[in-house]
Amino acid sequence: MRVLGIDPGLSVTGYGVITFDDGRPALVEGGAIRTSAEDPIPVRLCRIHAEVTAVIREFEPDLVGLEDLFSNYRFPRSALKMAHARGAICLAAAQCEVPVLDLPPATVKNAVAGNGRASKAQVQAAVQQLFGLSQPPTPVDVSDALAVAVAAAYRSQRSDARAQLLKAVR
Repeated sequence: MRVLGIDPGLSVTGYGVITFDDGRPALVEGGAIRTSAEDPIPVRLCRIHAEVTAVIREFEPDLVGLEDLFSNYRFPRSALKMAHARGAICLAAAQCEVPVLDLPPATVKNAVAGNGRASKAQVQAAVQQLFGLSQPPTPVDVSDALAVAVAAAYRSQRSDARAQLLKAVR
């Protein structure tokens, strides 16, 4: 199974592509899509959409894992900006006919660091160790995206196993 994990953001959208075979993730690609704060939001969303579409077409994932909205109640505008980016990403996935799995940040952190309240640095270190990298992926958006991909692969594999079991029982 090939999974594209995405950490959505209007300024920086991290992405990570992994394969997940026999319960073990392997790194394929990681990167970041950057937009300029000087550009209008529609231009920034077009760039995110175009680049996510290009990544989907190049790597042909079976699933897109997308980090769900998180917002501090003191900064609601951040959630709104992230929601715009998520919309562009969901549109790209839908147009490429790839299913999207939304994952809460705590689920992602728990999947790689074993703690749903892990810090960004702890997630980076866990991703570094998981993929045997000489240094943590940077920017943090890339390590977050790789963590999303791993969490999506784990969740999808459990769902597949459950569906196979139900099919066998019937």
